[in-house]
Amino acid sequence: MYRKTVYLVGLSAMLMGTGCASHYELASVKRTRILVDSRYDAAPDAAAAKFMEPYKHRVDSVMGPVVGEVDHDMTAHRPESDLSNLLADIMVWGAKDYHEKVDFGVYNMGGIRAALSKGKVTYGDVLDIAPFENKICFVTLTGAKVLELFSQMAHTGGEAVSHGVELVFTRDHKLKSARLNGKEIDPKASYRIATLDYLAQGNDKMEAFKSATNVVSPQESSNNTRFIIMNYFKEQTAQGKVVNAHKEGRIRVE
Repeated sequence: MYRKTVYLVGLSAMLMGTGCASHYELASVKRTRILVDSRYDAAPDAAAAKFMEPYKHRVDSVMGPVVGEVDHDMTAHRPESDLSNLLADIMVWGAKDYHEKVDFGVYNMGGIRAALSKGKVTYGDVLDIAPFENKICFVTLTGAKVLELFSQMAHTGGEAVSHGVELVFTRDHKLKSARLNGKEIDPKASYRIATLDYLAQGNDKMEAFKSATNVVSPQESSNNTRFIIMNYFKEQTAQGKVVNAHKEGRIRVE
């Protein structure tokens, strides 16, 4: 055991470049995703299950309530996807509760941390999608800065934009064209945008937001995006609707 421990310590030192003269370089990094599903429940540990039971009950009581339903599996991916379209549209939908009239909405792909499975949507599902403390935010950008923002989206490969936005990117990640509700972006006009406070600070490479004016950024916890999303689902459910979102060609690559 002593020799093995010394060997591991020595190896760690060499890899960090602190313990030996030999030089090592990282040649490659590979990763894989391991799906954890019901197969791992084939031989449950009774003692572990009993230990976890009271905690599971508490978690389920919070995460389990159903807030809505979706009619098909939804995922997020660039340049455009059904789930990212839905979330950007929800930002626009949420503006009415703040007496805001917005031109379009933006949600970052990197902030969408889970998918939705067909059927019932629970509080826990929404929390998985939006686990951060990001809050809805409203900003104004000039048309010139909107074009700059869309160019930055082209560089990243695409972000979530709401219905009415039509972007065309080149294969080398440049903005080819940008339209809103069928009209070219007017560089001299002003556009009101619903987004996240995190993005309004210029994060996720959307630095054009740093030039925003008339920023309205409510910071109470009730303004967290997860609650905006849940409220949307609850309203749709109250109206007897199953949520449906699809790719529309909001972002194309040519």
